[in-house]
Amino acid sequence: MTRRNDTVPVAVHLVAVWLAGCALSAVQSQAVLVGLFAGSPPWAAGLLAVVAALSVALLALLGRVAGREGPSQHALGAHVRAVVPLAAGRAGLWAWAAGVWALGTLGAAAAVVVGYRVDHLETALPVHLAGGACYAVAAALFVPGARVRLGALGTAAALAAGGGWAALDAARPPTLDEWIAANGVDRSMLRLGDPPPGWTVQVLGASEDGFGADYERAGSPRLHLGVARAGQDHRRADAAGCPVPLGDPVVCTDDGGGRLLVAWGGDRPYRELRLDAGGLVHTVTLDGPGADLAAARRILSLLRPATDAELAGLTELPMRR
Repeated sequence: MTRRNDTVPVAVHLVAVWLAGCALSAVQSQAVLVGLFAGSPPWAAGLLAVVAALSVALLALLGRVAGREGPSQHALGAHVRAVVPLAAGRAGLWAWAAGVWALGTLGAAAAVVVGYRVDHLETALPVHLAGGACYAVAAALFVPGARVRLGALGTAAALAAGGGWAALDAARPPTLDEWIAANGVDRSMLRLGDPPPGWTVQVLGASEDGFGADYERAGSPRLHLGVARAGQDHRRADAAGCPVPLGDPVVCTDDGGGRLLVAWGGDRPYRELRLDAGGLVHTVTLDGPGADLAAARRILSLLRPATDAELAGLTELPMRR
């Protein structure tokens, strides 16, 4: 059992290992990344070996303190046992440091893997805090006393359960509403036109700035529908809404029904059929002279909110976490 006057030194020891472990988790993960992109396996192996040796040496410095006995500051005349008796001797000290490093690094590596699964390590601080906790748990296993070791095993189980739950939750496909909310998409922009006979529609993606879908038919050039907020296009335009050419010629024609047909010249000419409605700009892009203008007109004449079934493919795209 751990004596009462040993409780504070044990806590200080484990906090010190935790802080050191946070630093080791960050440094070693960066070393692994550098090694992966080094392009030289021998150089990468040497770098990782040096980082590992320095990590064990840092833990050994903490172990020297943990292996010493000293006077208690909480009970006059009492004596505080070594927090880690194993570290009292030189051989035991290095064995302790190597053991804590091996077990802690194993746990920290698992934390990095979970962090990558959750958000591709965009928020690395929680990952390295958890990695530091793994080193502290490993150090606690070497502290005499059933309560300390049972607490360490319980903490290890909690960390494993939390990491497993986070990984499973990240692997779970999001619902459409979750995907839309996480990516900041305005549902009012998710609009489609009914595909003309013989055409199929495929939703390509959505974001805070717009929504896009392709219409396809065998033997015909593809039509692309883009939806964006009015005023989002910052290119200069005349009073009729026709873009002011900066190089290639631009010809605009009133297509009726509120539509504007914009023909872009140059080496790769294409046309755009635009419709402004409800604060949104709907644009069907027609590539090449053989593109079906009648089909583009039909798409813009039958605009409506996209159904959940049509938007289901969005959940397979990357999502913010």
